[in-house]
This record gives sequence, structure tokens and C-alpha cells, in this order.
Amino acid sequence: MGYPGFLSMKKKYVIAAVLVVIIAFVMIWQSSQRISGQAEGSSVRAGIPVAVEVAPVGIGTIRDIGVYTGTLLPESQFTVAPKVAGRLEKILVDIGDEVQRGQLIAVLDDDEFVQQVDQARAELDVARANIEESSSDLGLKQRELERVRTLREKKIVSQSELDAAEAQYAAALAGQKVARAQAAQKEAVLKAAQVRLDYTRIRASWEDGSRTRVVGERHVDEGAMLAANAPIASVIGIDTLKAVIHVIERDYPRIRAGQKAFITTDAYPGRTFTGTIARIAPVLKEAARQARVEIDVDNPGKALTPGMFVRVQIRFEQHENAVVVPVKALVRNNGSRSVFLVDRESSRVRLVPVEIGIVEGDTAEVVSPDLVGFVVTVGQHLLQDGSEIILSGERPGPEAEDDQGGEAREATSRS
Repeated sequence: MGYPGFLSMKKKYVIAAVLVVIIAFVMIWQSSQRISGQAEGSSVRAGIPVAVEVAPVGIGTIRDIGVYTGTLLPESQFTVAPKVAGRLEKILVDIGDEVQRGQLIAVLDDDEFVQQVDQARAELDVARANIEESSSDLGLKQRELERVRTLREKKIVSQSELDAAEAQYAAALAGQKVARAQAAQKEAVLKAAQVRLDYTRIRASWEDGSRTRVVGERHVDEGAMLAANAPIASVIGIDTLKAVIHVIERDYPRIRAGQKAFITTDAYPGRTFTGTIARIAPVLKEAARQARVEIDVDNPGKALTPGMFVRVQIRFEQHENAVVVPVKALVRNNGSRSVFLVDRESSRVRLVPVEIGIVEGDTAEVVSPDLVGFVVTVGQHLLQDGSEIILSGERPGPEAEDDQGGEAREATSRS
């Protein structure tokens, strides 16, 4: 009794399978038609002139310029600090003040040091008085010795009395030497006390460079208790600054002491400062593979300030009468660089491999071959060797218009 139902279900399976096969066939046919249409459209477009922009091949000067960033540092910088401890009684400068070589910067409380000087001077006076006393005693002992020697020659005194006189004279002579040594010692103590007293008057002192510098930073105020070597103020030289940059391994062999550098900063847009490479580190830091380079920068009018961020240009090489093209004219072709050279008579382009030299900004030097004419700068991605072109702004011919119109209609119908 279930047999008719089984036949009905089998019939349904057959119909479903036939429908699947038909749908698959239709999808395959539509896909092949779409691919065929695209191939036909691309072949049609291949003959359509491409609108491009061109630029002339030029002759000019081109420079190989390295561009780096860095920081300005003062030409010299040191910290003014006391050599002895004490209370800061006066500070005579502030941030931005100019200071002369040897100028008084600050004064410490010197009462204790004045007392030490007075005490040392008094002790020196005592020592000098001892020298006078010992000299007088030495004179007496010398005259006594001479008298005893005379009497001894006349056999009036014994040899023991002569020996005693000689011993007394020797003792007096030694006493005078001790007194003189003590006086020298006290004189040295006095000089040391005077030096410590001078240390309470703190000056800005340097040897080389300009006679005038400025106070870059002040660290303490009057009344502060200072330890020896505690910083009071920093003094910097800014007549000439030092630009510090770091160059990578590729550029390191091209850096030379004495090369000119051109410095710009956001603080003075449009203004360029000149400098000279002064020092080059003999090693590259392993972590970054970079070497430190210091550039002496002229600072007219003290316009530049330490700590400024700067951009530095170093001109490595310069070629005169070089063949140049815009960088945007260059295309990659099988791993090499090429340009599309325009034949204006046939309105077609020729793909020319080129060897590039120096690149400066948006201009590139063509080392070979010698180029003359115009190169394509916009639209290269649509071109191939021998492609027909239309210069931007020119109207295409009637045939091209018809082709473009047909292409537009075809695109409209597909959409």
C-alpha cells in the first residue's frame, strides 16, 4: 500500500536534480558571456587615446642634499658653585643677565672665614716675634763662643768650656731655624685662610671663548644654606651654538669636517642659518647604527636659543647642466625605472628605461640615456609602450569621440 507514495517521492527527486543541472548550466553560460564581454571591451579601450599631462625634460643644476633633524646646544655651559659651605648672603645675577669673565656672581656669609684669617695673622705675628728672639739669642751665643775660643787659644779656659760654648751656639742656631720654620707654617696657614675667605666671593670664570656670556638658569635664592659645590647658577655661551644631529650608516662616509650646513627652525620660518661641521663621532652607536655629528652654528643677534628643534641640510654633491625630469614621471618597469617619452608628431609614447642619479625634492637626474622632449607625468598607469595619447586640454578627434561615446553607451547598457 505504500508503493505509490515511494514512486511519487522518487519523481520529486528527479525533478529537483534536473532543475539543479539547468541552473548550473545557466550560471556557467552567463559567466562566460560576461568574461567575453569584458575582453571585448578591453580590446576596444586599448585603441582609445589616453589623456595625459606632460612636462619638458630640463637641463639644470641638481644637488644631493642630506636632511636631518637635531637640537641646538650652547657652545659652552658650566655651573657656578661655591667651593666652601655657607649661607648665601647675596646673589647678584638672574636668568638672562649677561656676565663678564671674572664677574662677581654671589657672596657667602664670611664672618667665620674673616675670624680664621685674623687668627692666622696673629699666629704669624707670634712666629715672627720668635724669630727675632731666637736671632738675638743666637747673636749672644755667637759672641760668647768667639770669646771662649780666644781664651782657649791663650790657655786661659779649658777645652770643656769651649765645647759647652759651641753646644750652646749650635742650640741657638737650631732654635732660630725652628722659629723660621714655624713662621713659614703660620704664613701658609694665613694664605689658606685668605683663600677660603676669597671662596666666599663666587665669580664666573672661564678661559676660552667670548668675554661675555649669559645666565641660563638660577638654582637658589638668598638666605639658602649651601654645601660645597652646590649649584647656584648656570652660565652658557650662545654667540655660537652647537647643532647636534645623528647620521645613519649610509650617510656616515659622506660626512666631512668643514662641510657647510644650512639650519632652519620653526621659530624663524623662511630664515636660514649657516653652520660648519666641527666634530664627527668616530663610532656608530650599535643600537641605532647612527653617529653623532656636531655643527658650529653662527648666531647673529643671538636669535637662536639652546634647546630649539632644528632641521639641517648638508649638501654632499652638486651636478651642473644635468638632465632632469619630474620625479612623478618615473615608473617602475621590471624592477628598473623608466619614463614615457612623448612623440608629439604621432601622439604616442615610448617607454624608455633610465638610470637615475641625484634626486632633489620633486626633481630627478637622468644619468643615461640623453633625453630630449617631453615626458608623461600624469596618466602613466594607463599607458604601455606605443600607446596613443591626448595631451590634457586637447580635444580628441571624431573617431576617438565615437569610440569613447560607444564605450560610454556600452557601460550604460551594462549598468
